[in-house]
Amino acid sequence: MTAIIYGIKNCDTMKKARGWLEEHGIAYDFHDYKAMGIDRAHLEQWVDRAGWDIVLNRAGTTFRKLPDADRENLTREKAIALMLDQPSMIKRPVLEAGGKLLIGFKPENYGAEFGT
Repeated sequence: MTAIIYGIKNCDTMKKARGWLEEHGIAYDFHDYKAMGIDRAHLEQWVDRAGWDIVLNRAGTTFRKLPDADRENLTREKAIALMLDQPSMIKRPVLEAGGKLLIGFKPENYGAEFGT
């Protein structure tokens, strides 16, 4: 099984997640959605599976710098539009592996997913 990890190259959390995968000998492909973008279909799938409130990184500076009107009254569609416009608002990392979806990095969750 080859995993696909989505995120931003220079993000500290991404570095930790990629390091964990490498330390455990897990093959992965990396998709830098800041450089390569992300399509609506992926975002909709992630939102449908995990919820927009999990996928949208409201703790990040990109989201916090938005005007109040953009941060208020969020809906699924509004959240997807924000993430499409500024992919750095997507929580990092997003890992697709073996039909599973992991959002954010916690070593214990990765260990449970990969049986390590």
